[in-house]
Amino acid sequence: MKTCIRDKRLQAKMTQEELSEILQVSRQTIISLEKGKYKPSLVLAHKMAQVFDCLIEELFVFEGDENIK
Repeated sequence: MKTCIRDKRLQAKMTQEELSEILQVSRQTIISLEKGKYKPSLVLAHKMAQVFDCLIEELFVFEGDENIK
């Protein structure tokens, strides 16, 4: 799964630390999310979409096995 979280965060001129505080998660979680190494819960994905005023689908790009065939 690819993410656009880093791009959205940089567009918002926000640090990883600031985003982690808003979402009430660790900075390490933000790092893992940006690298696509962690799949967030639906609640966390929804909160991120609210922070960036976008759709969840704009933050996460599903590939391969993650799509319905």
